[in-house]
Amino acid sequence: MAASSCLLLLLVLPRLAMASHSPPGCKIRITSKGLDLVKQEGLRFVEQELKNMTVSDLHGKEGQFHYNISQVKVMDLQLPFSDLHFQPQQHLVFNISNASISLRFRRQLLYWFFYDIGSINASADGVHIHTMLQLAKDKAGRLKISNITCNASIARMHVGFSGTLRKVYQFLSTFIISGMRFLLSQQICPSLEHASLVLLNSLLDTVPVRNYVDEHIGIDYSLLRDPAVSMDTLDLDFKGMFFPWARESQELENHAVEPVIKETERMVYVAFSEYFFDSAMHAYFQAGVLAIELQGEKVPKDLEVLLRATFFGTIFMLSPAVDTPLQLVLQASAPPRCIIKPSGTSVSVSAFLNISLVPPGRPPVPLSSMAMETKLSARVFLQGKALRVQLDLRRFRIYSKQSALESLALFSLQAPLKTLLQLTIMPIINERTKAGVQIPLPEGMDFTREVVTNHAGFLTVGADLHFSKGLREVIEKYRSAPTASALPSTQPAEPSTRPAEPSVGPRQL
Repeated sequence: MAASSCLLLLLVLPRLAMASHSPPGCKIRITSKGLDLVKQEGLRFVEQELKNMTVSDLHGKEGQFHYNISQVKVMDLQLPFSDLHFQPQQHLVFNISNASISLRFRRQLLYWFFYDIGSINASADGVHIHTMLQLAKDKAGRLKISNITCNASIARMHVGFSGTLRKVYQFLSTFIISGMRFLLSQQICPSLEHASLVLLNSLLDTVPVRNYVDEHIGIDYSLLRDPAVSMDTLDLDFKGMFFPWARESQELENHAVEPVIKETERMVYVAFSEYFFDSAMHAYFQAGVLAIELQGEKVPKDLEVLLRATFFGTIFMLSPAVDTPLQLVLQASAPPRCIIKPSGTSVSVSAFLNISLVPPGRPPVPLSSMAMETKLSARVFLQGKALRVQLDLRRFRIYSKQSALESLALFSLQAPLKTLLQLTIMPIINERTKAGVQIPLPEGMDFTREVVTNHAGFLTVGADLHFSKGLREVIEKYRSAPTASALPSTQPAEPSTRPAEPSVGPRQL
């Protein structure tokens, strides 16, 4: 009994391990070079946060000396030495060394019968800040800063006194300086914690989890697991699965090769497996939109003449008359499949073409139903944050579903139908894919200098990053609905409007 239980456990454990590490359809790697750019923008953001931090009032009494310090404002910041780096397994470390902070505050001082009021300039030197951000996947599958540890210290502080009681102030300045030093050092970390857990998380909320693609399909960009951080890289595994709006909860199992990113020369790399593209075509197929209908004047004249000549005997024997309009319905018979090789990317399509007569006011009269096998070459490229695909017809053949003899008779239609695909159908398909699909980056961050590289079973896009908007600008835009501190958000920052009723029939052109 015990032996059989152990055997069952050995059989189940590998499956559980495989299920817990399902391969991503989309993978993003940020390198140390990308982190350097983030540091530059992040440093500006930290400067703004520290300048806006609130320091509590300070008041006290020493003998006959009463003091009250209020309205403390940060006038200037000098952050000459800063560092942002990865720390395994899930952390970013941000250090500021030997910084200085210039302050101005209002004084109210009473010594015996002398009362003085005015402003005081002070400076904190040798400021050191050590911050560690823990990154994790929240319940919605979005990347978040889940925790922050912070330590701040001030090596020395100087307060400049003036006025008739300057000598007295200097004698008793120890109490003011030590108090201000304590209050300032205690306020630095809460300001940075708020900036990280609330403000930066609101920026991460702009990364879509379930995103609108068009009226037929959407895409699931939820993280599969917590980010993997090495000394030089941060890797994010996204589900990368498209779904039809009519079946939002469906799951398409991923059997594709897992993308492997080895490069580190660019700031960021995005990898897409065959599953990413297959799920898109599977979603369109289930939505019923991989069908095109041409009728009447939409059928090219030369092809119509050839078709009427090919099926002349059948048409002549049929009623209605021979000048009844023709109808061509081209529809995929199975979800197309994507094949990615180092030599290029292609798409295999199996379809059927139904040719009918459509007499006015009467049901269509079938003339022929033929099967088609097509291979399309795909050029994948990145424009802004949109991944786009340009398709071109490479190979094409038709054959009869009834008999080999009819397939031979259809041989004369091979070239005209190929021309129909190239000149009429392919532009329609490419127009539908023109908008592309957005890659999950925060708002305000874009790609530049993109290079696409094909591998066996996946492709990678290497690029550099560019901030089209500052962190502060994007955060302020979404401050109307900020995230709660460290709590996961379950909605995208800009939810897209779902169509009420997706189309499920052939498109009339």
